Amino acid sequence: MTPRPRTASTIDRVTDIDRLRTLADLHGVATSYEGWDKTRRDVAESTLRAVLGALDVDASDDDAADAAIAAHEQAPWRRTLPPSVVTVAGTDRDVPVHVPHGRSVTLSIETESGERRETQQRDVWVDPREIDGALVGRATFALPTDLEPGWHTLIADVDGDEPSTCTLVVTPPVLSTTAALADRQRWGVLAQLYSVRSPRSWGVGDFADLADMASILGEDHGADYVLVNPLHAAAPRPPIEASPYLPTTRRFVNPLYIRVENIRETAMLPRDKYARIRDAARRLHRANTRTDSIDRDKSFRAKLRALEAVFLVPRSPAREAAFAEFRREEGEGLYNFATWCALTEKLSPSDERWRTKAAGPRTPWVERQQVKLAHRIDFYCWLQWICDEQLADAQASAHRAGMDIGVVHDLAVGVAQSGADAWALGSALADGVTVGAPPDDFNQQGQQWNQPPWRPDRLAELGYAPYRDMLRTVLKHAGGLRVDHILGLFRLWWIPTDAATPAEGTYVTYDHEALIGILVLEADRAGAVVVGEDLGVFEPVVQEYLASRGVLGTSILWFERDDDGPIDPAEYRELCLTSVTTHDLPPTGGYLAGEHIDLRARLGLLERDVESEREQDEAQRESVLDLARRHGLLSDDASTAETVAALHRLIQRSPSRLLGVALVDMVGEHRIQNQPGTDETQYENWRIPLADSAGRAVSVEDLRRAPSLITD
Repeated sequence: MTPRPRTASTIDRVTDIDRLRTLADLHGVATSYEGWDKTRRDVAESTLRAVLGALDVDASDDDAADAAIAAHEQAPWRRTLPPSVVTVAGTDRDVPVHVPHGRSVTLSIETESGERRETQQRDVWVDPREIDGALVGRATFALPTDLEPGWHTLIADVDGDEPSTCTLVVTPPVLSTTAALADRQRWGVLAQLYSVRSPRSWGVGDFADLADMASILGEDHGADYVLVNPLHAAAPRPPIEASPYLPTTRRFVNPLYIRVENIRETAMLPRDKYARIRDAARRLHRANTRTDSIDRDKSFRAKLRALEAVFLVPRSPAREAAFAEFRREEGEGLYNFATWCALTEKLSPSDERWRTKAAGPRTPWVERQQVKLAHRIDFYCWLQWICDEQLADAQASAHRAGMDIGVVHDLAVGVAQSGADAWALGSALADGVTVGAPPDDFNQQGQQWNQPPWRPDRLAELGYAPYRDMLRTVLKHAGGLRVDHILGLFRLWWIPTDAATPAEGTYVTYDHEALIGILVLEADRAGAVVVGEDLGVFEPVVQEYLASRGVLGTSILWFERDDDGPIDPAEYRELCLTSVTTHDLPPTGGYLAGEHIDLRARLGLLERDVESEREQDEAQRESVLDLARRHGLLSDDASTAETVAALHRLIQRSPSRLLGVALVDMVGEHRIQNQPGTDETQYENWRIPLADSAGRAVSVEDLRRAPSLITD
């Protein structure tokens, strides 16, 4: 899926007609693609020019395109070393090194541990090229095959010049944690944390609720993990984005989930301040029984007032040392994030200074503000430390309850266009485009996610450090990681920001061997399993490659079908997390009733008449129920609850190493958490509190009495 290599004669072979498409192909920009209906579609020239422009490739006219083609082919010869090198431990890998023709060069490796390793030059002749008026030669070096997985540095020493360096990443061939799942089938619960409250919550589920939920699910139900929605940070102050899949950063955590009373310094507050915090908590406790909508903003305002008071409490020397160590570990990334948070208190989103004086974390104006805002920056760093502590407590509770895996975190596809990551990471994210998905059978108008994508070229130039640092933070207290839309590590649908519809985009390919390899490396070091959400339109090689690296895929009962109907679960993949439903569908009870068709019709999201849609959907659902009947799991007169239980017994017939039970199915909820293709004015996306089939609020403690749905 990587762009096809081109030779020096490429320019001579192209014609005026295909010049633009040749340039797009060189940069991994698809000029056509196969849609969900197997129809081949050509990409419009306007889209190609816009996407190339987002990669800083000028394709405005024929002369510019010719120059860009030539520049692309000469680029490797203009630099001594590649931008970075990512390889697999134990495999052969050559590295090209470019030097002035006739000059000698050596290539060595400084390993992560500080050891110096030499490489062997291979006897490979490549004709020199004239670049910018001088001959440039290429030497080829073979990397040692016994390098340990890790982050190393390549060093090229050319006679008379300063050494050139680049990042060398050696990744494990396969994720070792996957092998530990081979002894038996494990199961866990898929939950939206914000929706699961207890009598002690402040109107929104929090980290303490997560710890209690893990304890109950592990001890009372025998679950091996609990998978929660992305916990990435939203805006630092209300109003905040409801969708956990549209964060301001993927590296840091949302302080909305902090349980204030569990911070050690809270107990040391003066009596009057502690009383005010308890009063605020009691007022919000009343919201824990509401089932209409979650009010994140109200809860967050109250928590911030309390957290600001707790922050001022002097910390013991040991606690202060722990906070300082956390800041050292998270480094510049944490400081930049905290700076952005502090600046948002000073600058409105529309303030012109975001585009001038405060355009990035290293402008002179921002550096002056960091001095003035030091106290607020400390506060936002402290919030992340508290999040880190409480997440560690939740994972520890999961393990104490007997969970093999524990808390599984969810990694969103991207970040908000004007958020902290977009500000701090700069050119690592593309400008002028957004991420989405082309039309498919379920989302017939396509999807636009309002997120800037990684630039594949800049990631390589940065040695993949921003990607690595994000993964390390998310994996720090995780037993596993679900990667939403893992297909985006192979190719991602880029949509120009001025496009009329999401259909006016195209795919951009990524170095999946590098991105998946680094994911495997960091997960292996964290001792975490990885599940890739690989639903949607993709090439078969994607699932094969993920399995070869030990990354589990995803199967949803309703979606596993071919031209002959539903696939028997016995034929499902082994390296997979299989569940009956997902958060983008109604809970199973609601799905059986066809409530998703009613909702989409009401919101105008159907591309054909509602009766045709309902007829097809009912036929597909009935075919799955017939499959359960053939297995002897479902009677003709079964109730909704009995049908839900039968479908979960059906997926137990699969060889999948992990099974997932949606928490909403355990308690009988019918309402969908998220209706793709809608905004907050159309539907209460990501605001639905957990309730049972009768519409009564369900608390964490109630989960002790909920049916497991997975039987021994």
